[in-house]
Amino acid sequence: MLERGLTLDFVRVTEAAALASGYWCGRGNKIAADDAAVRGMRAVFDTVPIHGTVVIGEGEMDEAPMLYIGERLGNAESPLVDIAVDPLEGTNLVAKGAAGAIAVLAAAEKECLLHAPDMYMDKICAGPAAKGRISLDASVTENVNNVAEALGKKVQDVTVVVLDRERHQKIIDELRQCGCRIQLITDGDVAPAVATAFPNSGIDMMIGVGGAPEGVLAAAALKCMGGDMQGRLWPEDDEDRERMAKMGVADDNKLLTMEDLAATDDIIFCATGITSGSLLRGVVYSGEKATTHSLIMRAKTGTVRFIETIHDFNKKPLSNLIRKDDPGYAGK
Repeated sequence: MLERGLTLDFVRVTEAAALASGYWCGRGNKIAADDAAVRGMRAVFDTVPIHGTVVIGEGEMDEAPMLYIGERLGNAESPLVDIAVDPLEGTNLVAKGAAGAIAVLAAAEKECLLHAPDMYMDKICAGPAAKGRISLDASVTENVNNVAEALGKKVQDVTVVVLDRERHQKIIDELRQCGCRIQLITDGDVAPAVATAFPNSGIDMMIGVGGAPEGVLAAAALKCMGGDMQGRLWPEDDEDRERMAKMGVADDNKLLTMEDLAATDDIIFCATGITSGSLLRGVVYSGEKATTHSLIMRAKTGTVRFIETIHDFNKKPLSNLIRKDDPGYAGK
């Protein structure tokens, strides 16, 4: 069982990732930004009282030095926790100084998060008011009409987020034909997926193909909020199909519901803004201090908290990992 006291520990984890990577905003180096986020997140995980295992992370053990799938996290023998992380969701966004990059994690009791392989997933997401009204087996127009009806809106007042990719042209064309508002994003679909659960976010639905690991993170957040999501793995080649088979999904057409993606109410979701977006404000630096804006949720209680934190780098024990002049980042 994930005790509520862990929520602040997890906030510290995503804050560290955001503080570290935020220094790279607009500097054109997504690799350095991601590396900084990973270093910051991994360091603080060592202080968290859990026996955690990474189930969604930076890749396999031979692909990533930290936060790799199967890595042990935390400094305790219990509780046993599965951890899904994306230290920097939106590497290109930070590199370009664009809106919407976040540091994010989800924690759940063992074997309750889909161990999604690093491949694509077709997704559709909506908030609590539209729960049960969205379906990947329905047309785009049907989904927009159903969400509009559930929210008590006119179709032209519904806003749908779609990744701006060539593969989504048919979806975009149909959205334009049905008359709703469209928000095209370049990267980072976890934040807008979560934003569908907040009535004042300005986002009502998200649809399209994006990363499968990010889909599980979004599902964890929407589970906390009572929202809805469906997914379907989207293999590009035989290698992807082999990955699916290893996780027990032999059917390319298998529809993944919320219970497939996040099969428990014992979930904690946490995100910290790196660059300001529709969900969270980004990191603001001021001399030896910085301010972060985070979101923390528990599915068991339905509690949603926004936390604004002022960090003093003169007193923070891990300041060597989050300072822009850290020699460990030199030349990257």
